[in-house]
Amino acid sequence: MQKTKFFSLSTQFLILLSLIIITGCSSVPEQSQANGDVKDPLESINRPFWTFTWDYADKYVLKPTSQAYVEHVNEDVRFSLYNMALNLNEPSTIINHLLQGKFSDAAKSTGRFVLNSTIGLLGIFDPASDFGWGRNQEEFGEVLGKYGVGDGPYLVVPAMGPTSVREEVGDYVDRYYWPLAIIDFWPNALRVGVIALEQRASLTDQEQLINDSVDSYEFVKNAYFQNMRYKVYDGNPPIEVDESDEELEAFMDEFEELEQ
Repeated sequence: MQKTKFFSLSTQFLILLSLIIITGCSSVPEQSQANGDVKDPLESINRPFWTFTWDYADKYVLKPTSQAYVEHVNEDVRFSLYNMALNLNEPSTIINHLLQGKFSDAAKSTGRFVLNSTIGLLGIFDPASDFGWGRNQEEFGEVLGKYGVGDGPYLVVPAMGPTSVREEVGDYVDRYYWPLAIIDFWPNALRVGVIALEQRASLTDQEQLINDSVDSYEFVKNAYFQNMRYKVYDGNPPIEVDESDEELEAFMDEFEELEQ
């Protein structure tokens, strides 16, 4: 029975991985090129989903819930719950560091997990930070990006927000690392809920930027891809050179030579 389940999960993973490789490397339909954004061929679907997510689900459910959570739950309790939830991600972070050859980061994450899970009482406390072992979460989607797999089409999941095919594949894989793979539904739902509430609370400072933007959909999409690029390159993304700017610069250089 366990063997059958393993092969079933392996098959699902291979299908998802094939999907991201195809969507990340294949040519984009002409219609999406005409729309001006090759990363967003599903814009006609994504925009209504974004409207529902931001104008309704967030406004009437997630935002007020996160505000109530922040106002009525003791800050120390919030910190403990959030740290416990993120502590369960450390094993996947360790493996994802190793897959990229980041052995020093993997060692620090291992130290964090061991120390916080023992002396820190399963993550209630964060003694690892006192040793300079700060949290450096790494996802499998970043591993794929590190090895050249493209983002794939941009997606907006109703009531959840922006993502991409590569990130969804990465999240799928991360869920099957220990110990997340053995956590029952309700404890895992609580873990996800705590993370979602804290992340929504941290969005308060950026919320006005979204509301003031000319097109909140485009603003969030561009911010999403910039953030993903930042994470894949560990905060040091290479500078992208616009070919048209290079051609213009070469033309101006030739023009100056002619004038001389």
